[in-house]
Amino acid sequence: MSDATTQARPSRTSAQIQADIRVTRLRLAGTVDELTARARPQAIVKSQVATAKAKFADATTTADGDLRLERVAAIGAAALAVVVLVVLRSRHR
Repeated sequence: MSDATTQARPSRTSAQIQADIRVTRLRLAGTVDELTARARPQAIVKSQVATAKAKFADATTTADGDLRLERVAAIGAAALAVVVLVVLRSRHR
């Protein structure tokens, strides 16, 4: 480092440096705890289920909360088609 850079920084005491280190450690510990909680399989499943429910509700209801019958019928028909295909496929084995 050059002398100008060294002189531009105010000198800190060891107590100040230790206090900064403690604060940084606490902040990092909180971040690690949060990441650990988010990475738990149960948390991931819960988040995905909530997202799926919200998307389903958005797709099947209007802004007023009324049911969109044409979309519900299409989803039901698609689900029935999947069930029929699975049943037919299992019978051919």
